[in-house]
Amino acid sequence: MPPSTAGPGRGRRAAPVIVVAHRGASAYAPENTLSALRLARLHGADMAEIDVRQTADGAFVVVHDPTLRRTTDVAEVYPDRRSLRVADFTLAEIRRLDAGSWFGDAFAGERVPTLEEALAVLRECGLGALVELKVERRDPEMRRRLADRLNADSHWRRGQGRLILQSFDWVTLRAVAEAVPGLHTAVLGKTYGRLGLRRIARYARQIHPHHLRVTAPYVRHAHAQGLALFGWTANNDTAIRRLIRDGVDGIISDYPDRVAAHRLSAV
Repeated sequence: MPPSTAGPGRGRRAAPVIVVAHRGASAYAPENTLSALRLARLHGADMAEIDVRQTADGAFVVVHDPTLRRTTDVAEVYPDRRSLRVADFTLAEIRRLDAGSWFGDAFAGERVPTLEEALAVLRECGLGALVELKVERRDPEMRRRLADRLNADSHWRRGQGRLILQSFDWVTLRAVAEAVPGLHTAVLGKTYGRLGLRRIARYARQIHPHHLRVTAPYVRHAHAQGLALFGWTANNDTAIRRLIRDGVDGIISDYPDRVAAHRLSAV
C-alpha cells in the first residue's frame, strides 16, 4: 500500500514524496498496458497512473488518447473503419488489437486492458491506483457505471488514498465522488489562487498541476487548504529535484526509478 495521501497537514508534507508511474512505467514498456503496470513496482513506484475511457458498449478501457491510432494497430485490423475513436469501438473489437508492438517487438501481442484488469494487477503488485477519467461528453449513465464498479470493489473502496480518481472534468469528478463515499479525488488543470483552492477543497482531496506550474508558495497555499499536491509529468533530474524541494506530496513520472532515487537522496 502506498504512503498515505489523506492530507499533508497545514503547510508541511507529512510523508516522503509518493512516486507515481505515469501510465505505468511508460519509459520502459508500452503505456497503459499490464506490462507497464507490473514494471512500475520494479522501478520503485508507490502508485501507477492510468487513463480510462468508455467504449461504445459501456466498458472501461485503459487508453490515453481519444483514438486508438497511436498505441495500437487499429488501422491495420480495421482498415475500413472511418472512425478510430475509442468510443466507437466495442470492447470485443478493442480486444483484437495489439497495443505493444508500436513500443517494441518484446511487447508484441500486448492488449488494451480493461479498468478491472488494470486494478487487479495493481492490487497484485501492491501499488496504489491514480485513475484519470477521460470525459468527452458528460454522461450520467457513464458516471453511474463507474461509481458502481468502484463501490463493488472493497479493496479499492476502503483504502484511504489507495485509489485516487482524477479528471479535468470537475463536474463529473464531483458526481462520481458523491456516489462513492470516501473516494479520494484530485482536480487537474490550471493553477488557482487561494479562493480557487478553497473552493476545490470543498469536494476534492488533491490538486495535480503540471510540474512547470508548481512553486513552493503554491504548494504551501494548497497545503493550507488541506489539499495534497502531485506534480506531473516530471522526467528529468532537475525537475524532480525541484518538485521535492518545493514540498510536493507526489511526483508523476514516466521514470519512477528516477523519482525513487531522488527521494532516497532527500531523506
